[in-house]
Amino acid sequence: MTDRHETPLERADRNFVELLQELRVIQTGVQILFAFLLTLAFTQRFTGLDTVQRGTYVTTLLLAVTASILFTAPAALHRALFRRGVKRLIVDVSSRLAGAGLVVLALALTGSVLLVVDVVLGRAAGIAVAACVLAFCAAVWALLPFGLRRRTAGKRNRTADPPRGRSAGAG
Repeated sequence: MTDRHETPLERADRNFVELLQELRVIQTGVQILFAFLLTLAFTQRFTGLDTVQRGTYVTTLLLAVTASILFTAPAALHRALFRRGVKRLIVDVSSRLAGAGLVVLALALTGSVLLVVDVVLGRAAGIAVAACVLAFCAAVWALLPFGLRRRTAGKRNRTADPPRGRSAGAG
């Protein structure tokens, strides 16, 4: 339960504002990555890429644009459904879009690192470093929050319903 004294609509409004703040932070990074990828095709060294590197480049470019679309979709969704009385739905769908955007962004970051390290150090190094990037994204963006959620859920359950004979603060 929450200590906030807010109506469901106030909670939905607050949740949407918090989500938009998160997306503003993420979107800047996505835009920088996308701009970097767009400029690569116009460099002299780009013509020297092999088929795998070009495939990695195009895939990564498409992943970056997909991430950008997913992260901006909540604003478009809000605009399309503005004043329709469905704020909770907007928040729920927008949260899912942001989650999908993070997955796609992790893949775009991985592809970018794969391409650059492949060109600089070779394919084996590129694959190894890219795998580490993907694992790090999974650890920080998925496993850490999951572990914290489980940990705090356990504490919340103990606090809400302490076992008989023990106080809520014990343990």
